[in-house]
Amino acid sequence: MTVFICSLFLPKTVQFNLPGTPPRGNTLRRRSKATIPPPKPPTATAVEIQPSLFDPRPIITPPHTPTDESESPDPFANEDGLRIQFPHELGSTDDMASRWGARANQPLSRANSPPPAALFERDRTLEKARELGRQGLVQPKIHLRSDSHDRVFSSAPWKVADADQGNGGLRNAAEAAARDGKLGDYTWVGTLGMPTDALEETQQKTDIEDTMANDYNMLTVFCSDKDFDGHYTHFCKQILWPVFHYQIPDNPKSKAYEDHSWKYYVNVNQAFADKIVQNWKRGDVIWVHDYHLLLVPGMVRKKLPDAKIGFFLHVAFPSSEVFRCLAVRQELLEGMLGANLVGFQIQEYTRHFLQTCSRILSVEATPEGIEMEDRFVDVINTAIGIDPISLNKSRGEQDVLRWLNILQERYKGKKLIVARDKLDHVRGVRQKLLAYELFLNKNPQWREHTVLIQVALSSSQHSDLDATVSDIVTRVNSSWANLAYQPVVYLKQDIDYAQYLALLTIADALMITSQREGMNLTSHEYIFCQDAKIYPNRKHGSLILSEFTGTSSLFGKSELSVNPWDYRQCADAIKQALEMDQDEKTRRWETLHESVARHTGSHWMGELLSHLDRAYDEQHKRDQTSVPRLSIQDVTRKYEKSQRRLFMLDYEGTLVSWGPVNQIIPVSPQRTLDVLNDLLLDERNIVYVTSGRQPEEVDHVFRRVPRLGLIAENGCYIKDCGSDNWVEMSDGVQIDNWKTSVKEILRYYLERTPGAEVEVRRCSLLFHYDKAEDQEAAARLAADCASHVNDACESLRVHAVVLDGTIAVEPMDWTKSTAAQKVFEKLNGQTSSDGKKNQPVDFLMVVGDGREDEKVFKWANKLEKRHIVDNVTTISLGNRSTEAASTLTQGVSGVLSCLQRLASS
Repeated sequence: MTVFICSLFLPKTVQFNLPGTPPRGNTLRRRSKATIPPPKPPTATAVEIQPSLFDPRPIITPPHTPTDESESPDPFANEDGLRIQFPHELGSTDDMASRWGARANQPLSRANSPPPAALFERDRTLEKARELGRQGLVQPKIHLRSDSHDRVFSSAPWKVADADQGNGGLRNAAEAAARDGKLGDYTWVGTLGMPTDALEETQQKTDIEDTMANDYNMLTVFCSDKDFDGHYTHFCKQILWPVFHYQIPDNPKSKAYEDHSWKYYVNVNQAFADKIVQNWKRGDVIWVHDYHLLLVPGMVRKKLPDAKIGFFLHVAFPSSEVFRCLAVRQELLEGMLGANLVGFQIQEYTRHFLQTCSRILSVEATPEGIEMEDRFVDVINTAIGIDPISLNKSRGEQDVLRWLNILQERYKGKKLIVARDKLDHVRGVRQKLLAYELFLNKNPQWREHTVLIQVALSSSQHSDLDATVSDIVTRVNSSWANLAYQPVVYLKQDIDYAQYLALLTIADALMITSQREGMNLTSHEYIFCQDAKIYPNRKHGSLILSEFTGTSSLFGKSELSVNPWDYRQCADAIKQALEMDQDEKTRRWETLHESVARHTGSHWMGELLSHLDRAYDEQHKRDQTSVPRLSIQDVTRKYEKSQRRLFMLDYEGTLVSWGPVNQIIPVSPQRTLDVLNDLLLDERNIVYVTSGRQPEEVDHVFRRVPRLGLIAENGCYIKDCGSDNWVEMSDGVQIDNWKTSVKEILRYYLERTPGAEVEVRRCSLLFHYDKAEDQEAAARLAADCASHVNDACESLRVHAVVLDGTIAVEPMDWTKSTAAQKVFEKLNGQTSSDGKKNQPVDFLMVVGDGREDEKVFKWANKLEKRHIVDNVTTISLGNRSTEAASTLTQGVSGVLSCLQRLASS
């Protein structure tokens, strides 16, 4: 068995040896000082290099605001816009190169960026361009690529090297899980992270593909530069990334309402799916990662219906109100639901996904997952972590110790607040600096005793934010800096990994103010670097963490949780972190360390794979093609051997043909009544009919079957065999309370859905929209209505489910299965007229066709597994995935024939 780990970028890429370029080897290893700038391309305008944060000499000159900006971001750069990453972001730290150093050894993209605008915008765009050109405002675009450039790369020697982009947390988790024995044979599936149009179409690509597959267990996905650019730079980064982080793409630069980039996203996802299908063998596991590949699970499912597919989202998942802004929301959700298991970092994202699916796709969302018509999709949350073993090994290196000594000497007597963020609107760098400025204003005693070191991974996409942040830094430093003190040390370039570890070790506080973030592994690394085992003189520091990061939900408030928009709270948190006594710091750190040590990358991967195996096995058993047909001979044999038999038979769609739920069947189905009476002639038989209808309706239908037991309104009412009285199982006061709240919600949607109606029952409310004037609008409003009820009334223990033309609002605590369990317990506890305890039930048959019957099937099957009942037969008539152990394809006629045969045996 092979596990296919599908990520946009492979851990390896290809580097070309071109004349005049330095070899990619030890000469481009990690930079030992931040003062060494990345190599510049020949045509790039020189930019003044910022001074080093870690040079032992004092730094007092504020950084300059940048003035030049690249025309388009590098589509092959990593999530932070750069090509230098740390282990939680990068799969390997042994061979790092700067952005331009890497590009010098790789082809240039042939993609035109951005792709052409939509047709209805084309004329206006061209006219605007011509007008600007006449005013001298538009400079001609210089294309660096040429045919000679392509010919050089198509014939140049190449070698495989570590990639500098991609999901490093995933790579480290895979390596750690393989080391710990939790992951066996695995193969990566992804792109090379570089333009490939310039490569020779046949032999060169084939050689690269063969080398990657044979020597590195990596399947290379080749897609055109145009497809990749449209997919990654435009759809992923300009549409998906903002929306997933609660930033509605309505700014003037947004491409959210243009249709050009979606097709490129589809093309890249299809290329991944095709590569997986070509190499998949029965028993293999397909595990797809992150928002770049949301469509892949569904695409693979169409070609491989029996495949074991998992999907994990590494970023935040927004609420349904935000996600529904996407024009292709339905396609994205259906793509994700092609998996057997969908995973998220924390419970909040899981809940948002379930609500979004319920609202947009009108499917039933349960706490365990999504109940679709033909199958079930498990939805879980488990947080990724770091690899402590690898991190501790790196912390002991001499380079880290050297930088630790430099920092201790440089900032002796100062309290250090450390931060490292990408400079974008999501990471909250501006909010952090404003909070620090407020802290210095409110606490003059700390002005010459604390330093904020902010490492900012600058991005050319946010030049306005870059200028704003630089202005704040300049203002703070000009207010309180002197020859020996600088309150903010600001570096707009990344630092060496050894410097990074030394900085986390010496920090008195790490401050993270992200406005929204999936999982911040920098905070995990900070907690481990504060361990005094390697550096005995180190005292534990504090963690100031935004409540909007996924990591915050793991730490149980042992961190100093802050709202990034509340500057006063953030400023107070800085003061608390610096003035906290050592005992409290140690207590908080120990709790944080325990959480980080428990949620490691290896543990995360092992948990996900185990859960995927369980989910797949369970779903495979429920698949209609896997559930065997009922064996009448086998059931008859069990029936004849038993002494006390209990039948739980669904009414609608099982004993009679399905009728509208809001109509009473006026004529008793004679054949059904005859079969039930024949079955009850044997005193050993106990028969209960379950229904979603009200008690008086069920009484009316079965009034001529005197010994029949009845369950009405899906378990809220029970009428025992031979009794004339109904027993209410539900709490009438609780029912009245939630009805009052739900009626107001239903009335709101009723006014907006002409032709709809609300039916009030004793224990449920039904919103019928099957006769609405506008069916399309009614279906959309029905999904919103169900989501509204589920969100607003969750604490009232009530849920809404969208059925065929109806929304059923029912209590969660009283179902067909709870009623069946009550009947079973009562029967097994009964005594006969002579005072002796009755023989327990040794034969149980459950027959049904709907979603409520699935809960009864599950309950009955557990009785057999626990050896409480020797002979259990569960039968499903529907086409949906089922918990039943057998199926009947003849429908109502088949059920009645089976019961009649048992009655006559």
